[in-house]
Order: sequence, then C-alpha cells, then structure tokens
Amino acid sequence: MNRLIGYAGEKELANMLEKDIKALDVINIAFGHVVSGRVVWEHPECREPLARIRTIHPEVKLVLSIGGWSAGGFSDAASTPEGREIFAQDCVALVKEYGLDGVDLDWEYPCMDIAGIDARPEDKENFTLLLQGIRAALEQEEAGRYLLTIAAGGDSYYIKNTQMEEVAACLDYVQLMTYDLRGSFQVVTGHHTSLFSDQTDLFDPCVEKAVRVFHEAGVPYDKIVIGAAFYSREWEGVPDRDNGLLQHAKGPVPGHPFHVLTAEFINKNGYTRHWDDEAKAPWLYNGERFISYDDEQSLSCKIAWLKEQGLHGIMFWVYEDDGTHTLVSHMRTELDAQ
Repeated sequence: MNRLIGYAGEKELANMLEKDIKALDVINIAFGHVVSGRVVWEHPECREPLARIRTIHPEVKLVLSIGGWSAGGFSDAASTPEGREIFAQDCVALVKEYGLDGVDLDWEYPCMDIAGIDARPEDKENFTLLLQGIRAALEQEEAGRYLLTIAAGGDSYYIKNTQMEEVAACLDYVQLMTYDLRGSFQVVTGHHTSLFSDQTDLFDPCVEKAVRVFHEAGVPYDKIVIGAAFYSREWEGVPDRDNGLLQHAKGPVPGHPFHVLTAEFINKNGYTRHWDDEAKAPWLYNGERFISYDDEQSLSCKIAWLKEQGLHGIMFWVYEDDGTHTLVSHMRTELDAQ
C-alpha cells in the first residue's frame, strides 16, 4: 500500500474532517523546534484533538515534525555527542508524553544558512549521526514501534550536503519537498511542483529529477515519498507570450491556498487554466500574472507515476490550504485505484 501523508499545523488538528482523517496514513504535526539545544513542543491543547483523531482512525500514525523553514538550532545541537544525545532523548520524551508514533526532522538545510540559520560544513556528517542517535533511542524504547523520517530539499543541492545512503538506512522513508522548486528566488515563470521538466526550461527541478538523484545517492525507491503542494507560487509583470509560461517576469508575488485559487482564480476573474502535458502540471494566466499550483489532474499524474516507480507514497504541504476538502479524498481514491 502506498502511504498518503499530510502536514497539518497544531491549530488545524481540531478542524480536520473525519473523511480526511480516515483517508490519511500519516499526519505530520508542524512544528516542534530546537531551542537552546532542546527539542521543544509545548501544546497541551492538542491532546484532545489528537485523541479525537485516534478515535476516528486508530491506525493513523501521528508524527511530530521538528523544524521547518528558518527554524534553526539543528547545527549546534548536532555538533557534539552530548548535544545529539539530548536531542534524541527529547524526541523520545515528546513521543511518549503525547502518545505519538514518531518524529520527522525538517532541517532546512544541513550545511546551508540560506534560511538565516546557523550552519557548518560538519553538518553533513553530524546530520547522519543525529539521525542514527534518534533511531537508536527510539528502538531502545520499543523496537520497530516508532517512525523516524525526514523532509528533504527536492533537488541535488540537498544530496551534496548529506550522506543520503547512510541517512536512508536509519529512516522509515524520505519525504522529498518537491514543491517550491521555483519561487521567490527566481524571476522566470514556471512550475513549482511539476512531475517532469519542460525540454526548453532553463531550470530542471521536478519530481522525476528529485527521485532520480536521491535514488542515485543511495535511497531505495520504496523509501521515497514525493511531495505535492496545496498552494501556489505566482509572478507578476509576465509578458503575454506562450500564455506566460517560461517568461521573464517583473518578479514573484505571494501565492494563494488552493481553496482561494478555486474560489477566485481558476477560470475566473480573467484567469484561464492551462495544462502543460510535458510537465504534467497546470497553470493560470490572465495576461499579466502567472500562477503555478497542483490540482486533481496533476495529483493523479504524480500518483500514477509513483506507483509505476514503486515509491513509498506521496505527502502534501499543507492540510489547511485546502478549504475545499477535495484534494485529500482525491489522492486517497487515486492511491487505492487498481
């Protein structure tokens, strides 16, 4: 069975629909943080929502995600044996305190300070040692009981700064963040979460490339989870050529959650939906603004492909961005289809 994994914020746990809870195999709770070398997640208000989720779907795995974009503290904590031991024991303590099923590390990214966090070259080795220590601590509690996963950057830069073969060996699976593959750091429009890249695109990050480079780095196919986006990336000042695709824009602008796209943008208010059959991705264009996003059609393509490749599953960021409550059910149906 291919797993369906979704990230949800603490505040959203109480609002999750029963049908969505039943559709999910794993819920990643975003986020715990590293503060002064300690792993911290103080949310007693989540106990009741977590208990409700357990009642609705006893088999669902509840996993605490630690980190996120611009969340620091990892490099310092992982830099010494003592720091790694404290980190591992804190993970175990939180899992037991809240009755969770494991932890997910979202260190964005080892060796890189692009998000304004501390980093050092030694992160490459220390990341491996940190994960090995967490795995050992979890196994000491109850062998095979707890999940240990990571969210990994969805392109080759992540491979260069990690030891993925060693890392994968101590993980249940690796979640590739195959979204934000282009965004605020680029002025050329294109797909931020496409399955394939276009032949004429100057930039080639896509789901297929991410899976390929991670597998070449030593991650088994059956431990790879690809990512989907419940939100858009957008650019303004886009020339009216090729319906805005692969054009040099004035610059990026903030995107929108899927339910806002559905209510206000998809074939509405001057925007037309287009489909890129090479990349297997939709986009919107109104003559001036370009919007990249995932929808039912692109999600179906991703799921069909991951089945062909023998991958572990698909995850999405983030539950609260689909107020239509249609995408999770759609993904479950596609995963279960023969």
